[in-house]
Amino acid sequence: MSVALWVIFPTSEVSTKIGFLDSIREGNRFSDPFKSVSRPQNLVCNNLFNNGQKIRLNYSSMDLKNGGRFSLKSSMVTSPAGEVTLSSEQKVYDVVLKQAALVKRESKSRENMEVNPDIALPGSVSLLSEAYERCREVCAEYAKTFYLGTLLMTPERRRAIWAIYVWCRRTDELVDGPNASHITPTALDRWEARLEDIFKGRPFDMLDAALADTVSKFPVDIQPFRDMIEGMRMDLWKSRYKNFDELYLYCYYVAGTVGLMSVPIMGIAPESKATTESVYNAALALGLANQLTNILRDVGEDARRGRVYLPQDELAQAGLSDDDIFAGKVTDKWRSFMKKQIERARKFFDDSEKGVAELSPASRWPVMASLVLYRQILDQIEANDYNNFTKRAYVGKAGKILALPIAYGKSLVPPPSSRTSTFLKA
Repeated sequence: MSVALWVIFPTSEVSTKIGFLDSIREGNRFSDPFKSVSRPQNLVCNNLFNNGQKIRLNYSSMDLKNGGRFSLKSSMVTSPAGEVTLSSEQKVYDVVLKQAALVKRESKSRENMEVNPDIALPGSVSLLSEAYERCREVCAEYAKTFYLGTLLMTPERRRAIWAIYVWCRRTDELVDGPNASHITPTALDRWEARLEDIFKGRPFDMLDAALADTVSKFPVDIQPFRDMIEGMRMDLWKSRYKNFDELYLYCYYVAGTVGLMSVPIMGIAPESKATTESVYNAALALGLANQLTNILRDVGEDARRGRVYLPQDELAQAGLSDDDIFAGKVTDKWRSFMKKQIERARKFFDDSEKGVAELSPASRWPVMASLVLYRQILDQIEANDYNNFTKRAYVGKAGKILALPIAYGKSLVPPPSSRTSTFLKA
């Protein structure tokens, strides 16, 4: 599993010292885990019941005008006992509502975001500046394109994004790095306890301090961070997903969460008339699209680790099984199956693009670059004749260079909601 972040955080891994993993396993404090790095490795819907049978009401793509719900196919599921439970989409949407409400409350009470005093660590206040500098270095090394985009942001915003990037990368490293075999559920429990301390202003180390300082300045909620750790827990025991509802929740945990973390930092354009909820939904959609793209790109690599991140019911409907994936043979059935999976991922990209334009001008370019570049990976899978078993789809250097001006041009377009009177600002 590799995390696909809303902003362009590549699916490379930052390999930490064994002391980092030891500290999580043992619950100890530690200092700087990034001194040595390796090369990259790698909503509310209605349901009707007729004679005990559920009828699903399908919704169209995200509509910024109507609150920004997107691609909702079902929000409730019936158990064998006839009990109604929330679907993954509804659970995630409830989180989106809470995040949007938090930002709206904070924005009303603090129109001009003030910079709070730095968190002073024992010994020297300068450690905080050093922590942010370390975050900058890691971002510059492993997220080059996005890093350049962050330089367009205000100093406070760019430092905050660097801090979030590093925390997400460290979290992903716990279960997806070279020493992942040493990580247990108890270790992740300790990592979550450390997260709680960060949000209480009690950082364990200098990199934690950078995030603690960030969440003290911006209306960032802890829930998406907790949910990402939950995604890491899921990766410890789950290697199959029976349907897209299960896969949707996983994609939210490991990637959609980053969109929710990032919106308060990126900021919404002052002239935007879109609802806060719709912008959060767009951020969620891009995280989901990126992770679905990762999954489709890495089918062969995951299969060699005994993992299949594809909906089992949809594989069966296409006349396929895990055995076909392990065999790694491209057939007409596989091509037909992949076309539908790519179509779904592109739909999430389309939904997300509507919200990127609502971000503050200085934040649009790096996010749009992420969208444009990741969407091209789907094009490369098609160009490889859907052979994602032995061929890795990627965007070459020339493609990246060409994509940047395209993304920049798109980022200059003002929010569509500001050009019409049909939107009401939340």
